Amino acid sequence: MWIAQRASAAVLALAVIIHLATVIYAVRGDLTAAEIITRVQGNVAWLCFYVIFVLAAAIHAPIGLRTILLESTPLAPRVADVLSAAVLLSILIMGLRTAFGLYGLQT
Repeated sequence: MWIAQRASAAVLALAVIIHLATVIYAVRGDLTAAEIITRVQGNVAWLCFYVIFVLAAAIHAPIGLRTILLESTPLAPRVADVLSAAVLLSILIMGLRTAFGLYGLQT
């Protein structure tokens, strides 16, 4: 889990930089939300980027949460595992729905 935590952190660092640079570019270009969605929608490169972003977040956050729960609460490891798994699934479901929604694959 240590390697997964560090590797996902590296991916997240790069993804956050790209995402923030894109947001700054969009804001400075006075793009509306509709214009941004139009540019992103249907673009396979952005879909791949955001799927990777979501997967990295879904790996990174639950591992960190599990560590915090085990070190800061009297929870049993099994309970921390279940809660962390619930967070992982939540991030995956919400993040992938958003990415695929922007790509235009769901209504």
